[in-house]
Amino acid sequence: MSKLIIPQHYTPLLDVHQNELAIKLIKECFQQNLSTALRLHRTTGPLFVVQGMGINDDLNGVERAVTFPIKDLDDKKAEVVHSLAKWKRLTLATQEIQPGYGIYTDMNAIRADEELDNIHSLYVDQWDWERVILPQERNIEYLKKTVKSIYRAMLRTEFNVCEQYTMLKPVLAKDIFFIHSEELRRLYPDKTPKERENIIAKEKGSVFIIGIGGKLGDGQPHDLRAPDYDDWTTPGENGLEGLNGDLLVWDHILNQALELSSMGIRVDKEALLRQLKLTNKEERLNLYFHKKLINDELPLSIGGGIGQSRLCMFLLHKAHIGEVQASIWPEEMCKKCEELGFKLI
Repeated sequence: MSKLIIPQHYTPLLDVHQNELAIKLIKECFQQNLSTALRLHRTTGPLFVVQGMGINDDLNGVERAVTFPIKDLDDKKAEVVHSLAKWKRLTLATQEIQPGYGIYTDMNAIRADEELDNIHSLYVDQWDWERVILPQERNIEYLKKTVKSIYRAMLRTEFNVCEQYTMLKPVLAKDIFFIHSEELRRLYPDKTPKERENIIAKEKGSVFIIGIGGKLGDGQPHDLRAPDYDDWTTPGENGLEGLNGDLLVWDHILNQALELSSMGIRVDKEALLRQLKLTNKEERLNLYFHKKLINDELPLSIGGGIGQSRLCMFLLHKAHIGEVQASIWPEEMCKKCEELGFKLI
C-alpha cells in the first residue's frame, strides 16, 4: 500500500461499459496501425516454454519465472514467459521472414515477483513484435526511425479514441524527443535514473531514452538489461552507445513518467559474446537459442514490447492499471481505491 499513488481530485471519465468498449477500440486500432507501419503479420505466441533452453526473457536477471512440471514429458519443467524477446527471433527464422518484414503477437505473462502499485501488476500483456533487418541497418538512426513509426501509431490511436469518446482529450506530445542515457546523466548528475526520467518526461511530454544496460560515466547503468537480446554495448560518441532504449510519456494523472515500450536492435554474434563476457554469463553459450545465434542460424532483427494495459491506462486517463485489466491486488489497495471512487477489476 505504501507504493499506491493517490491522485488528487481523480474521477474516472468513462463508466464501466464505455471503459470496456474503449479498451477494445484501443487494442484493435493500435495493433492495426503498428502492423501497417512496420509491415508485421500477426502470429500466435506461447504462454510458456521449456525450461533450460535459453528462450525465456531474463528481464533484469533477478525475476523468478513461474514454473510447473509437465506430466507427459516425465515432469520436465516448463516456465511461463516473462516476454517473447528471444522466442520471436527463433520464429523469424522458422517462418523465413525477409528483411523489412516481421511479426507481432499478443504476449501474456505472469511476473510473480512484481511489486504491485498503480502501474505494476502480476499480469503483463503486451504486443511483442520483431522485424528482420539488414546489417547496414544496425545503427542509431534506424532505431530512431522505428521508434517514430511506433509513436505515430500511438498518436493515430489516441486521435481515434478521443474522436469516439469526446470526454477524453489528447495528451500525447506531437513529437517524441530522443536523448541518450549518458547525456541525461550529465544533465542531472545528482539525480537517480528514475528521477531523471521524471524530469525529462515532464519537460518533453514523450521521450525515448537510448542506451539501457551499459555502464554510464558514473560506472552505473541507467537500468539493467539481460545480455542476450538487446545490443547495449555498441561503441559510439557516448561511450557504450547502445542500440536500444525505453519509450516514456508523462502521465498527467499520476504525475510521473510512464514507460510504454522497451525495444532495441538485437545482438549479433559479436555483441552477444561481448555482453555475456561483461555479465559473466558465458555458460549460456551452451543453450539452444545462443547456439543458433552463434552458428548464424538466426536473422538480424529489431524488436520490443508495447504494454497493452499501460497504453489503455494512459489513453483513457486512468489512475491505476487495475482499471483496465483483471488481476490480483492487495485487499487494502482494493478498499482504498473504492473509497476514492473507482474499482479495480
